Amino acid sequence: MSDFMELSLEQKFNLRSFETQVQKMSREQAQEFLIKLYEQMMVRETLYKKCIKQEWGIGDFPAL
Repeated sequence: MSDFMELSLEQKFNLRSFETQVQKMSREQAQEFLIKLYEQMMVRETLYKKCIKQEWGIGDFPAL
């Protein structure tokens, strides 16, 4: 992993905690959780794209 992609100590701790929680889940719980997590990732991506478009002044403009 490059220096740019290195996790902070806090992020490493959170990842380890997350790993422990996932290991305690049943297969069904883990599958449901992954689906919800993926949905949240897509929502976040859409939000980022909208914010960038707004900041850069590109994309959809309101009708006059």
